[in-house]
Amino acid sequence: MRAGELQTKDVINVVDGRKLGGIGDLEIDLETGMVRALVIPPEGKFFGLFSRGDEVVIAWDQIVKIGTDVVLVDLRSANDRPFLSGGSSSDSSGRYG
Repeated sequence: MRAGELQTKDVINVVDGRKLGGIGDLEIDLETGMVRALVIPPEGKFFGLFSRGDEVVIAWDQIVKIGTDVVLVDLRSANDRPFLSGGSSSDSSGRYG
């Protein structure tokens, strides 16, 4: 699957059926080339401007199924909830998107 195909899908939490949004970006481990996380932009983000909150980052291991139109994720407990992006990091991850 190509990154562009993944970015056209909506993300749904299987625990409560809530639509989290569309995938705006991917976090890539630059050493391995593997996708580490999906990044969902804040609601109302328009060309990188005018956002109404922080982006949501969902770890790759929280993905249950990638379907034709949606990505199902399991955000069951407080420890498994997506974390908010905190700016730049010093590890070897990159973004595609």
